[in-house]
Amino acid sequence: MTEARFIYDEALLAYNFHSDHPFNPLRIKASMDLAKRLGILDDSRIVAPEMASVQMLELAHEPHYIDLVRSLSRTGEKAYGIERLGLGTEDNPVFRGMHEAASRAVGASLTGARMLVEGSAARVLNLAGGLHHAGSGHAAGFCIYNDIVVAIRWIRRETGWRILYVDLDAHHGDGVQDAFYQDPDVFFVSFHESGQFLFPGTGYVNETGIGRGQGSTLNVPLAPATDDELWMQVLRAILPRVMEYVKPDLVVSQHGCDGHYRDPLADLCASTRFYDQAPRLLSQYIDQYGGRWLATGGGGYQVLSVVPRAWTLLWAAMAGHTLSIDTAVPQEWLHTWQKASNQPLPRRLHDDPGDFPVIRDRVRVEAANLATLEELDARFPGFDFEKSSPS
Repeated sequence: MTEARFIYDEALLAYNFHSDHPFNPLRIKASMDLAKRLGILDDSRIVAPEMASVQMLELAHEPHYIDLVRSLSRTGEKAYGIERLGLGTEDNPVFRGMHEAASRAVGASLTGARMLVEGSAARVLNLAGGLHHAGSGHAAGFCIYNDIVVAIRWIRRETGWRILYVDLDAHHGDGVQDAFYQDPDVFFVSFHESGQFLFPGTGYVNETGIGRGQGSTLNVPLAPATDDELWMQVLRAILPRVMEYVKPDLVVSQHGCDGHYRDPLADLCASTRFYDQAPRLLSQYIDQYGGRWLATGGGGYQVLSVVPRAWTLLWAAMAGHTLSIDTAVPQEWLHTWQKASNQPLPRRLHDDPGDFPVIRDRVRVEAANLATLEELDARFPGFDFEKSSPS
């Protein structure tokens, strides 16, 4: 059994903008509860997070920005002009205790990073992390502080390890890309819906790094309506070549599940079968390069009907558990969480493909993604990305 750890504490649920905000921390607790009720997570695997200090936050953020967040956090009230820094907006409303809550989410990824560096775990999952939009001096896309950048910079400082970052969120991880755009020792690869159609409007194939970091950023913008097979086709084309090139000492990954067919904030068409297959594929490649893996959560706005199933499948892949395609969601879990949902919750862990309408322009979608692979081939000579049809 793979030595994996799950970062969790009730205090992580304090990262909560307001009750109607789409970024609902309830999904973290529901995911942990589902994994427990399925018998693939026990208390011996759960580790409480530290809270990131201001000194640690400064690995990713400007001191003046941290000071502003701390000040707003004390009152929970807006101040004049903060919108220009992404705060006090519809996406990132100010709330009392915001600094502490965001610092704990960062600290959860730092806790995982420390365990990996110390060798006390081989794989660590922080579902409260994945806050990949926050920049050095601004908030964005529900992200106040960037736990991924802090964790990677701390690992680099302590070890000098070469790191591969893999982002599977429907939205491009612009904050992480910006942080390492000139860094040749952190290879960034992101699979996301094209910025032509979706926030944050970045992540095009011509964004490949600058200076010493030229060639260490690889973006795979997917066409809207990309489904399980077409997304896996792209992953199988890219991941083995990137792993072979980078030969990472450690992989950091972001597993937003807002690429699901039912998600309200994106236009991709994955099912929970993709959220089972993708981390298992990544796991196979990571095992070939030392096995160190820090995974985080991210987006996902079908809070109870999709996210807990997708993130339970992620944990299963990390911890070495196999869950059959017929695995039922435990009745006890349904009884507990159905009352918090305004729609019937799925009875099985894996979606039935028949539950979703047929993608009528699927040929166009596949052609668009293959064209993207062709362009990436031209920009990354020698990688020779496989462009066969889905299996």
